[in-house]
Amino acid sequence: MIDSGARDWPRQQAARIIRERITSGEYGPKLPPIEQLARDIGVAPKTIQKALAILKDEGLLIGQPGRGVFVR
Repeated sequence: MIDSGARDWPRQQAARIIRERITSGEYGPKLPPIEQLARDIGVAPKTIQKALAILKDEGLLIGQPGRGVFVR
């Protein structure tokens, strides 16, 4: 869950949570839908979209239009 008292932004916290879940094998190769990720982590879907953008920029994820978001 997101810590509202933390110094980093909710999108950064969500990206960290998703990264940890990928590393542990909980997520992958295809990520759950944005709405499910938002419910699981306790943030708005827009925050998940921003978190996924962070992870795509890092090269961890790749989006495939019409198919979903996958771990590289």
